[in-house]
Amino acid sequence: MTTKWIIGIVLAVLIILIILVFTGKKSVHHEITINASPEQVWNVLTDTDSYDEWNPVMKLLKGNIKEGNQVTYQFTQDENNQSEIPSKVKQVIPNKLLNQGGGMPLVLTFDHKYILESVDRGTRIVIHEDYKGIGVNFWNPKPVELAYAKLNKALKQRVESLN
Repeated sequence: MTTKWIIGIVLAVLIILIILVFTGKKSVHHEITINASPEQVWNVLTDTDSYDEWNPVMKLLKGNIKEGNQVTYQFTQDENNQSEIPSKVKQVIPNKLLNQGGGMPLVLTFDHKYILESVDRGTRIVIHEDYKGIGVNFWNPKPVELAYAKLNKALKQRVESLN
């Protein structure tokens, strides 16, 4: 091969990688209304010591939910898929927002938010997660969205049973 061919192949690969990075965007979203105040929902959501009692999806393995902290969760997507997810607590606004993120830059990153909003019948809680990176192009986020639906339903049941 000549130098021109090698340079051409390297440039083509770089262009493909750049395109994959910029086109690799997906998100999951689930929301539910809980018949309780944002404060009541927040208290259950941030009481990670009690997750074993009600949360079938997330278990805090390491760290504390405090802005700037590193935390590690055990994420149970379904019966056959569990993984440890390290993340950083990016923003905490009590009774309104818990924002965490992590992943591998350029490969697959996530920005995870629990958003609490007061509504007529209680609190709307939204779990929204945005993904970016090359790996997103080759990944189906639907099972994660289903896991978050399960988490929200369990949160609703837990909060409403405490009232």
